[in-house]
Parts: sequence; structure tokens; C-alpha cells
Amino acid sequence: MTCHKIFHVISLMLMVSLVTAVDFPVVDNTGETAGGRKFRGEIGGVSYGTESLRSATDFVWRLFQQNNPSDRKDVTKITLFMENGNGVAYNSRNEIHFNVGYLAGFSGDVKREFTGVVYHEVVHSWQWNGAGQAPGGLIEGVADYVRLKAGYAPSHWVGPGGGNSWDQGYDVTARFLDYCNDLRNGFVAELNKKMRSGYSDGFFVELLGKDVNQLWREYKAKYGQ
Repeated sequence: MTCHKIFHVISLMLMVSLVTAVDFPVVDNTGETAGGRKFRGEIGGVSYGTESLRSATDFVWRLFQQNNPSDRKDVTKITLFMENGNGVAYNSRNEIHFNVGYLAGFSGDVKREFTGVVYHEVVHSWQWNGAGQAPGGLIEGVADYVRLKAGYAPSHWVGPGGGNSWDQGYDVTARFLDYCNDLRNGFVAELNKKMRSGYSDGFFVELLGKDVNQLWREYKAKYGQ
């Protein structure tokens, strides 16, 4: 029992040291805008932004079962830029650009929403994309799946069984992936590993024994859709 506890402590220390080996700078370029004030006042500003990047990275590594550096992309820095821009947020070359105008107009729990968006964008720095061959809807769906499992799914998402196609993306695909992961625990982590060097719909057959379209039909039927 004592040895087991020691091993657990060492494992946690190694994880912390690996996470801290990645830099998480946050740049606040918002000035005295309503969104900027909301970011600094209600959310916690730069310090909470850094904390969110770090906790998201830790969560992604554990969910993707990326326990060793060789399992992951060689990313040494993820930068969060808080800006007065358009849309919500996007990740380009491990630089996350977050539009605080979205936060200014958000009427719910703005700190929870901010954290959820950050988790989604951080996934893009660590996930494999099938060497550019995977459907964009699947890539975005995996990112929202991580957000879902982290407990940051917003109320406006579709419920289980919603959507028109398995690769529709975002919340629709996230719900479908959650169903698939219930069929085989660790499915999403294994799918991500397979997408390291390429992509095929056949990955679903290899992992779950069924064609992805059949899985989608069974998923829809389960929820009476």
C-alpha cells in the first residue's frame, strides 16, 4: 500500500513537471473595452488565463492517454491572446486568439464559458488530425468532446442524439463520440492515436467493429431520432 502511494505521488510529480515544461503566456490586448474589463474582473485576467491553459493541457493529456512526451506533439508554448476581434476564438499554430467582444455579450456564467472555450482551443494544439486527412467536423467534434468530458458543455448545445450527420462537427459530433466511447472506454483516445499519421473511416470498424454510418444510425435510434 505504501509503495503504491509513493508511486502515485511520483506519477503526479512527473505530470506536473511535464506540464510546467510548456509555457503558457497570456497577452491582454483588450484595453478598456467592456470585454476586457469582464475578462479582468469577472474571469480573473491573465493569471486565470494561464491557469486555464495549464489545466486544459493536463486534462487533454490524461484523456488522450498521452502519458509520455513521445505520445504528443512537440509543443513547447501555447499563447493566449485576448483581443477585440470577431467571432469567438480560434487556434493558429498554437496561438489562441480569443475575442472579448463575445464575453462582453455573454449573459450566463462567463468564467465557465471562457474556460470551456479555452479547453476546446487547447485541444487543437495536442490532437492529431490524420495528417490533414481527417474530416474537419471530426476534428472540431473531438475538441468539443474534451470540453464535454471536462464538464464545460454549455446549455445551448444539442442534446444526445441531435444533429444530421456524425461528422457535422462541434457539439453534434462530440455527443456521438461520447456514445462511441461508452461502447468502448478509451475509444476517443485510441482514435486520436490512430490519426497520428493518417485517417480512414475504417478506424471505427477497427475499434468498434461497425461502420461509422451504422454506428450513427444506432446512435440516432437510441435517442428516438
